[in-house]
Amino acid sequence: MTALNRYYWPTKYESRKTFINQNVKCVFISYQNKDKTEAKKIADYLISAGINVYFDEYDGDLKSSNQSSNPNNVTESLCKGINNSSHMLVVVSPSTIISKWVPFEIGYGYDKTDLSVLCLKGIPKGGLPEYIRTAKIIRDLWDLKLKLRNMIDSNNTPLLETKLSNYETNLNPLRGIMDNLINDIY
Repeated sequence: MTALNRYYWPTKYESRKTFINQNVKCVFISYQNKDKTEAKKIADYLISAGINVYFDEYDGDLKSSNQSSNPNNVTESLCKGINNSSHMLVVVSPSTIISKWVPFEIGYGYDKTDLSVLCLKGIPKGGLPEYIRTAKIIRDLWDLKLKLRNMIDSNNTPLLETKLSNYETNLNPLRGIMDNLINDIY
């Protein structure tokens, strides 16, 4: 089965119990709007590796709620996205600290999802806001590969390994936005 943005998935779960019982895996991408380009690259990378995501750029309900400045509908759309996700990946950059929605998404999804924080290139070790320091921190491409390997069903491991095996090469689409462990060591 091909991975996709879960917004397009035909089944939207209203109940987390149903979602969990069906062992559905999906990553909610949380980010500050200034980091949309990087967040989209991350979402596309996960999809290409066979992992479903919820990326709000494709959520028409959320877009119309934002355009009409309707915070109740924005909140409802975000909650549905989180409820349909098993994991949350918070994209952190210097602009994350000014986000109005990232703290809400983390708070709502904290005990509903497996929470991880993906640091964009150059985030210093002490530079993370306190409210996300308790999550698993992904600082480089190697950490991301390990996280994805642990997340997916073992039946899909060969697909993941094939898609992510060259994480250290110049061809990796996340190379310019994340640190690379091998280059950072040598």
